Amino acid sequence: MKCLILAAGYATRLYPLTENFPKPLLKVAGKPILDWLIEDLEKSNLIDEYIVVSNHRFAHIFQDWACPKVRVIDDGTTTNETRLGAVRDIQLGIETAKVNDDLFVMAGDNLLSFSLCEFIAYAQQKGTSCIMRYYEPDDKKLHKSGVAEVNENGKILSMVEKPAEPKSHWCCPPFYYIVKADVPKVAEAIANGCGVDAPGSFIAWLCGQTTVHAWEMPGPRYDIGNLESYEQVQRTYKVI
Repeated sequence: MKCLILAAGYATRLYPLTENFPKPLLKVAGKPILDWLIEDLEKSNLIDEYIVVSNHRFAHIFQDWACPKVRVIDDGTTTNETRLGAVRDIQLGIETAKVNDDLFVMAGDNLLSFSLCEFIAYAQQKGTSCIMRYYEPDDKKLHKSGVAEVNENGKILSMVEKPAEPKSHWCCPPFYYIVKADVPKVAEAIANGCGVDAPGSFIAWLCGQTTVHAWEMPGPRYDIGNLESYEQVQRTYKVI
C-alpha cells in the first residue's frame, strides 16, 4: 500500500512561521508533524512508500527531511493563488508514482489522539474505500467541512463539501483509504467536473459511484490551522 501525503499548501494563516517553511514539518512535542504521522503508520507494516506532494517553494525542504522510504513530488506551484488544488495533487501523486495499489491519503498538517492503524484495520475489514468521521455540534464549523450522511452500518449515503445546509453532524477530516479499484476514479472525477480545491470533493463524488464507508473516530484530532491552534496543540498534544 502507498501513502500519499498532501503537503502543497502555503499555510498563509500561520505566517510568519510558514512564510518560508512548510506547515507539515513544524515541530510539535519536539518532532515534525509528519514524523508523528509516519511513525504511527509504520506500526501497520503495510506502507511500502510515502509520497509527499509539495509545492515548488518547499519541495527542497521536504527533500532534505525525507528518508529513503519517502518520495517527494514537486507540483510546480509557487504561490497560494496558483496552487493546483488537493484533488489535482492527489492525481499528480498517483500518476508520478504510478500507483497501482490501495492508497492511503492524508493531509500532512493534522495530529491525532489515536492510531491510524485502527482506521486501516476498519477499511480492510470493510473492503471498500473508507473515510473517517467525527460528530461536530457546531453548525458554523459544518459549513466549512465535508459533511456526510451515514447509515447504521457506516455506509455513506451522501457527502457534501462545505454544505450551505448540512444534512448531519458527521464531519469528515482529510484521511482516506482508497481501494485499488477506486484509485483510477480520481482522474475520472476531475474529468467529470469534480471540485479540486478540497480533497473531500473527490470523496463526495466517489460516494455517488461506489460504496464508501465512514469510520467513527475514537478520539479527537488536532487541526493546526492558525497560530492560535498551533500554540494550543503545543500545550495539549499527547503522544499516542
